[in-house]
Amino acid sequence: WVKEKITEDQIYEITGHRLSPNYSMAKILWLKNNQPEVYKNTKYFLMAKDYIVYRLTGNYASDYSDASGTNLFDLVKESWSDEILDAVQIDPTKLPPLYSSSEVVGEITSEAAIDIGLVPGTPVVIGGGDGPCAAAGAGVVREGQAYNYLGSSSWIALASKSPFYDEGKRNFTFHHLPKGVFMPTGTMQAAGGSYQWCRDAICEREKALANELGLSPYDLMNLEASKIPAGSENLLFLPYLLGERAPWWNPHARGTFIGLTACHRKPHLIRAVLEGVSFNLRIILDAFREQGIKIENIRIIGGGARGTFWAQILSSMFNIEILRPKYLEEATSLGAAIAGGVGVGIFPNFDVAEKLIEIRDCYQPISEDVETYNQLYPVFIQAYQSLVQVFEHL
Repeated sequence: WVKEKITEDQIYEITGHRLSPNYSMAKILWLKNNQPEVYKNTKYFLMAKDYIVYRLTGNYASDYSDASGTNLFDLVKESWSDEILDAVQIDPTKLPPLYSSSEVVGEITSEAAIDIGLVPGTPVVIGGGDGPCAAAGAGVVREGQAYNYLGSSSWIALASKSPFYDEGKRNFTFHHLPKGVFMPTGTMQAAGGSYQWCRDAICEREKALANELGLSPYDLMNLEASKIPAGSENLLFLPYLLGERAPWWNPHARGTFIGLTACHRKPHLIRAVLEGVSFNLRIILDAFREQGIKIENIRIIGGGARGTFWAQILSSMFNIEILRPKYLEEATSLGAAIAGGVGVGIFPNFDVAEKLIEIRDCYQPISEDVETYNQLYPVFIQAYQSLVQVFEHL
């Protein structure tokens, strides 16, 4: 019924996000309609980090970056959207005051100090959401910089001076940690999750051998896949094991191998899984490129960035330089620490992130692989589009 009050286009233009049940607005409305007493008795709806801030300081607060993922935040005005709140009849007094991610919002109380062992009066900085913190921890704080998080899910995000609005709503925009900076983002569901499925479904031998040798099974899987040429000899994998968010926004999409022949073996399937995820990420990246965005390079972080094999595939798939920082899975925590440092004056601004981030490895596109991926890329897109109606019946 929300669409009867305000259009999806209006919500996308105001918030930078699609209308989605994943966001806070839908959950608050569910409470209001299904548990009205809980809604009525709620003083503030808070993010997890904001509740911790409340316990530390006694103050209610949130930041722009987390607020930008609620479907209730006006990106340009950097405030809760009166237009949306009025349309869906959510009480604005139940939403906390908003601050820039590096602002001090209180001090540790004497009571909290006893519980956690910190000194009373220690300043508390509000901090930010996980994606923007990861961006800062990857050194992505100024326009032209981008990063790719490789975990169970995966996303590509940029730093920008303005929100991006895609006609097809393929991407969405968060507020970044620095005030007045935005983070256009595209997120897919099953990235490392697809490789984990591959490990568990068809790589039992590699798992057992890795356990004996004290290695990661992914190391052995990568070794096998590296023996197969780029393109997996025309074997494609659609990595939609959990449906898909960007770029398709289709919960009915399913994982699929296409082009399987009697010549293909397990190493082909392993490589095809990594390439399928990478093809999908390229569509997300191209949605940004189509808007004229110039990206210098892409930094990769997350657990999936540990191996060199996938990093090289991504470099050739995107035809861009890939940088791997020293800190991969710790990048989000590092970004939060940078926000705290800026907030209390240890750092002058978020530009310090570029100086703090040490780049360990650099990967350049392999021209032959770039050509192969360019040939298969439209086939990958066509394969998905050809199966859309089939997916709806599965």
